Amino acid sequence: MINFNQPHLTGKETHYMYEAVNTAKLSGNGMFTKRCQQWFEQRYGFRKCLLTTSGTDALEMCAMLCNLKPGDEVIIPSYTFVSTALAFLREGAKVVFADSMQRNPNIDAETLESLITPRTKVIVPVHYAGVACDMDAIMNIAKKHNLLVVEDAAQAIDSYFQSPITNHQLPLGGIGHLAAFSFHETKNVTAGGEGGLLVVNDERFVRRAEIIWEKGTNRAEFFRGEVNKYGWVDIGSSFLPAEINAAFLWAQLENLDDIQAKRKALWTRYYELLKPLEEQGHFKMPDVPNYATNNAHMFYIVLPSLEARTAFLKYLKDNGVGAVFHYLSLHSSVYYADKHDGRALPQCDRYADCLVRLPLFYDLTLEQVDHICEIISTYYLSHC
Repeated sequence: MINFNQPHLTGKETHYMYEAVNTAKLSGNGMFTKRCQQWFEQRYGFRKCLLTTSGTDALEMCAMLCNLKPGDEVIIPSYTFVSTALAFLREGAKVVFADSMQRNPNIDAETLESLITPRTKVIVPVHYAGVACDMDAIMNIAKKHNLLVVEDAAQAIDSYFQSPITNHQLPLGGIGHLAAFSFHETKNVTAGGEGGLLVVNDERFVRRAEIIWEKGTNRAEFFRGEVNKYGWVDIGSSFLPAEINAAFLWAQLENLDDIQAKRKALWTRYYELLKPLEEQGHFKMPDVPNYATNNAHMFYIVLPSLEARTAFLKYLKDNGVGAVFHYLSLHSSVYYADKHDGRALPQCDRYADCLVRLPLFYDLTLEQVDHICEIISTYYLSHC
């Protein structure tokens, strides 16, 4: 059986975890935490980075920093993981779901202005599969209406937006006012199974972000010698990961270029081998707009119907391939259906019914990709 995912180990994880244990500083914000945060700030130019226990926690910190009031509205794509919406719902906001684009699952920027009301405060673009949303359009709309932009960059490490307006290449997570990354074991790099990162690009939020991160205290300022004592000054929670998780992540970040090169080679092999089947009309392959780069987080195909996907997934499973579908549309979920405003979101529903993710992880071999593509080709030869 070829699994859908398998976390990659570089070989240095246990060494750094052992080193972290020997520092006698296990609770977080130690040497490895600082090392990881500085790595992101220096490599991508992010203003301030704070490691968190998960991508969900990073999103929750973003929502807290937005200072939302009950009834404030936040625009979020319906085709995303529940954490994207839940973080803002917990702050009392009303989630307004947006549809995806026809060409890929990212939020359709052309529909955003029609969703904006006097209560709208935040837009949350989700860079699905690590492929950039149209950030020029989104940031221009946000500026026009004085809105905050929170990038859900959970899948988008080491991916970029190439602005057609300025011709600058900007790292995803570094464009909006705030951003969140995930280091879950299914992502390109992991912090030992769970982990995340809050990115603060707007100076207005830097100090408060650190306070929220430190359980509502100014403890970080105390440790830097900026105040002579620390106390409870704001809301917050326990968002810091343990130092051993930061140590695990550091081993991965040291090898990011190698990890990315291998994942991109696997992605390209899928694309080249499956292109003839797409040209025959069996499915659609990933769309990477000319303003986006590809970080090879995911290789997916979009089939013509739910029935076609169900039969396809069964065939792959019967032949030892662990392919899976992805999100269900949040606007029609059991929890939120009666809270949604009733608008149809056909593209979100299409991806929920038709999208298939194929195995893609560092230790997958090119020969295994060849085998998977051969199985897929055989399926269509026998079913057409």
